[in-house]
Amino acid sequence: MNMMRSFFYRPAAASILSLVAVLAFYVIFGGVNLANLAMAASWVNFAANLGIVALPVGLLMIAGEIDISIGAMMPAGSMATAIISGHYGLPIAFGMAGALALGVLVGLVNGMLAVRTSVPSLIITLGTLVGMQGVVLSASVLLTGNASVSLTAPEWAKFLFGHLIGGSHQVVVIWWLVLTVLFGFVLHRTRYGNWIFAMGGDKTSARNAGIPTRGLTLVLFILSATCAAFVGMCQAIQFNSAQVSGGMDYIFNTIVSVVVGGVLLTGGLGTVPGVFFGTVTFAIVNQGIYFTHINRNWANLIIGIVLLIAVAMNESFRKLALNQQPGKTAKASTS
Repeated sequence: MNMMRSFFYRPAAASILSLVAVLAFYVIFGGVNLANLAMAASWVNFAANLGIVALPVGLLMIAGEIDISIGAMMPAGSMATAIISGHYGLPIAFGMAGALALGVLVGLVNGMLAVRTSVPSLIITLGTLVGMQGVVLSASVLLTGNASVSLTAPEWAKFLFGHLIGGSHQVVVIWWLVLTVLFGFVLHRTRYGNWIFAMGGDKTSARNAGIPTRGLTLVLFILSATCAAFVGMCQAIQFNSAQVSGGMDYIFNTIVSVVVGGVLLTGGLGTVPGVFFGTVTFAIVNQGIYFTHINRNWANLIIGIVLLIAVAMNESFRKLALNQQPGKTAKASTS
């Protein structure tokens, strides 16, 4: 009983129970075969690409900030790789370095504006989102004359970033799992994780306590933009081409995955395992409909209802967790 109570008090509890509820819904009402669903590459690949972006965004939201410029950084990473190594023919390492450097640059701009102005990070990253969309389109047309660019990556780059494991699962799945462990270790086993939680709870108090809030904010924004650019880079290498469009769906998908994963929108609460299971839940909700006998015309309605239920469950269990943490009960009641 104590173990069960302890489980319900954890922020990740709602994401795990939401996943169970989603699977039960598809089995009961959709006739899904769980064995077939578990082995399907569609939702796993979807979750991996989404999860790599959701991890740093989750940490950023725990710290009390948000980044929606990720919607532009994915095509930016793809186009940077394709233009440098595809159009101009430079070694793929230069294209990859260019994509990641672009992520660092945009993240640095977001972070600098966030720490040096009083403008909310939502507005700041909305500006960089729109700005980067224009930059990517303009640069592509100016430099290549097209809105799409082809790319042929060497075998070693394909193996590390773009090949299919077993002919079906993208190699980014491995990157996702590795990054999940790495982010989990940093957030839950190091002082930097404690600093992130403190920033989300009260940034002013954290700064007064000697926590380098400005430097940590810069790092988190850089991680967010760079991870999005990394996913775009991997997609360009895998599909041998890049497009100026795409990536906008990731804004909604990422935020929903993080919130379903138990991260408090106002900051100060969340876990990496929660973000992981939140991403899996969203991926199964999004892709699992295609494994059912339910009419596809109802797909969006079902996805919306299931996600609303998942978020409601998340909110209930999150309040239970907050009630066990002195000083955060009042915050839970206002969230």
